Amino acid sequence: MNQSNENANPFTDDANPSVLTPVVTVKENVRMWAMILHFSQLLGFLIPILGFATPIVIWQIKKDQMPELDRHGREVTNWMITALIYASICLILFILLVGIPLLYALGVVVAVFPIIGGFKASQGEFWKYPLTIPFFKVALPASQ
Repeated sequence: MNQSNENANPFTDDANPSVLTPVVTVKENVRMWAMILHFSQLLGFLIPILGFATPIVIWQIKKDQMPELDRHGREVTNWMITALIYASICLILFILLVGIPLLYALGVVVAVFPIIGGFKASQGEFWKYPLTIPFFKVALPASQ
C-alpha cells in the first residue's frame, strides 16, 4: 500500500517509521538561522552589546556552512553600522533639538527593520534594509 504525500508524517523516518524525528531540510535550516540572525539584533534592547555582537557571531560561524546566510549577515551588519552612524548624527543634532524626534524615529526603525527582515527570512526571502549604507557588498541571487 502506498501512502500519499498528504498522509505522510513529516516527523517519521522512512527507514524506521516508529522513530519520530523531525525532518528538517537544508532550506528550512537556512531560513531558521537567517530569521534568528535578523531577530538577534533585538537583543540590543535588553543588553546593548548583545544586539550588535550576536548577529555578527552567528553570521561568522554559520556563513561557511550555509552560504545563503552570508547575504543576510552582510545586510544586517551594514544596517547595524548605518544605524550607529545615524544615532551619532542624531546625538550631535540633539543640541539643536532637531535630534530628539530623529532619535525617536531611529529607535522605531531600529526595532521594526529586524522584525520585517526576520519575517521575510522565515519565508525564504531576502529583504534589503532601506536607508542602509553598503559597507559590505551584498550579492543578489542569480535569479534577481
